[in-house]
Formats: sequence, C-alpha cells, structure tokens
Amino acid sequence: MPKPFRTLWWPVATVFLLVGCSDDSAEHAWEQYHQQLAAALDTPLPTRSEPRNIGAFPERQQRLIDVPETRDGMLNIYALRECQITSLIAARNNQLGRVAPPSQHWLYERSLWQRLDACWNSDIPNTLGDDDKARLAQLTDLKTEQLPAVSWNAIFDSDEWEKSFSRASSPLPPGGADDISEQLAALTYLRQMVNEQFSHRWEQDSSRLENHLKTLQERPLTAEVLRALLLAEQRLREANQLLTQTSDEEACLTVDTPVWIETMATHSQQWLVSVNQLIDAHPITPPDAVATYQRDWLSLDNPEAPWSQFQSTWKEHTALKSAHTTCTPD
Repeated sequence: MPKPFRTLWWPVATVFLLVGCSDDSAEHAWEQYHQQLAAALDTPLPTRSEPRNIGAFPERQQRLIDVPETRDGMLNIYALRECQITSLIAARNNQLGRVAPPSQHWLYERSLWQRLDACWNSDIPNTLGDDDKARLAQLTDLKTEQLPAVSWNAIFDSDEWEKSFSRASSPLPPGGADDISEQLAALTYLRQMVNEQFSHRWEQDSSRLENHLKTLQERPLTAEVLRALLLAEQRLREANQLLTQTSDEEACLTVDTPVWIETMATHSQQWLVSVNQLIDAHPITPPDAVATYQRDWLSLDNPEAPWSQFQSTWKEHTALKSAHTTCTPD
C-alpha cells in the first residue's frame, strides 16, 4: 500500500511574527524552514554552520582621494571681490567652517566652483589686470578639476556612509514589514548631487542633504543586505543537502516560493543596484581599495560576490524542490 503524501507547508504568517522581534529574526525564519523541510522529508535536520563574515570596509585613508589644500594666497585675492567669493571663503575659514562635516565642505566647494565659473564666463575677467585674470583662470580650473574628488570624499569620508557598511550589524529582517524606501531616496538624492555637481541650474539644499545622510546613519543597511545574502546562501546550501540526500520521492512539497525570501532578494537587489549607481556616478577612478570592495561584495555581476552566490544557490534549491511531487488538494 503506497504511503500517503506528506505535505510541506510554509506558514508565512508565522514567519512574519518573527520579523523585527530581535536581531535573530532572519535566523529564526531559516531555522523554521529547515524544520518544516526536514519533517516533510522525514529526515534529520541539517548540520548548520555559521555563514561567512562580511568584508571589512576600507579604512578612511584607503577610500579617500587626495585633494591638496588651496593656497591661502590664491584665495585671498581682493581683486576677485566682484566674483562674490570673499564672504564664502571667509565663512569657510572661520572656526565653524574649519570643523564642518564633509557634507558641508562639499556644499562649500560646489558653491565656490559655481561662483568662479560664472565669474569667468562673465565680463568681469575683462576688467582685471593680467595677473589677476590669470589667477582667476587658474583658480577656476583648479576647482573644476578638484570638485569630483571633493564630491567623492564628501560621501566616503562621512560617518553616515561608513556606518552603512559596519560589521556591527545583523541580517536584513525577513518579510515585507521592512521598508527601505527612505534609504533608497537618500541614495537617489546623493546620486543626483553627483550628477548635477557642475550644473548652475540645480540648487543644492543643505537641509535635504543632512536629512538624507541622517536617514543612512539610522541603520547599517548595506551590511544588513550583505549579511542577509550570506545567511541565505548558507542556509539554502544546507536545505539543498536535505533535498539531495533524501530517497523518499513521495514526499510532497509545495513549489511556491516563500514570500519572505523573495522580499529579501528584492530589497537586496534594489539596494545593491542603488549603491553601485552612486559609486559609478562619480566621474573619477575609485581608489583601489574601494574598487576591490565593490567588485568582491557589492557587484551584481561577479559570480563570487554575495548576490550571485545567493542567486546560484537559490536557483539550485528551486530545481531540487521541483524534482519532488507537487502537492494537490485533498
């Protein structure tokens, strides 16, 4: 007499109860999935191993681009007062300006470039002596050359950006309750600032910039995504071992994809795409340490990076599940 089919159910509502309850919510969801899979296959639970750790974000000196200080003598040019840069430079050189965060230094350098470029392309150079005109041209060229590096440093030297990659983090919580729309909006604004850094029409907004950076500082989202992908890869490999080792082909498995895994994958892909777009928006060659980190950890194309490793393991898992009998209603 044939054995009755055993059905593996994935109670999504039960999994969602785990979301956000603790830092172990992702691990609990995978543990429950393993238990259900083992019960359906009538086989012992797999031996669970710790996923590998995420890579360390490059140290500050490794991720910044050297931007030499502009000589005071070049900036303190009384003859350039018509370019409306004297008050801007004075604010930068006062005590508060010298201790301003990288984001405010970015705004200062962009404003300085805008005023210099507008001045150079006006009638003012025709009123200057040869020496002052040459200094204006030199200063405008210098600030035009430096601005992309300043923009890069403003992001990669910020505490908010560094925290996004912190190893002191947990995996992205499973389930649809985790909304990353505000963080994605923050990256979009930063990318817009980079893309529009040489625009005279686009107006920067200090308050909006700082609010977006504050949003990024609220959680180490890049690290959460990477940890979620590494955890998923490891737990799926263990689940695949169960499916490969079982000889009971009469075990009835549902073929529906668990919603919380799809949600995690969607959020991870959205975030990695946005992070890569921000890095690639800069019209400069990244420092070697950042380029290596991007290739090894953030890439969606590198087969050895977390995203591709997860995708490969998930594809294998889906194929192994499909080899089992599909459940039919009683």
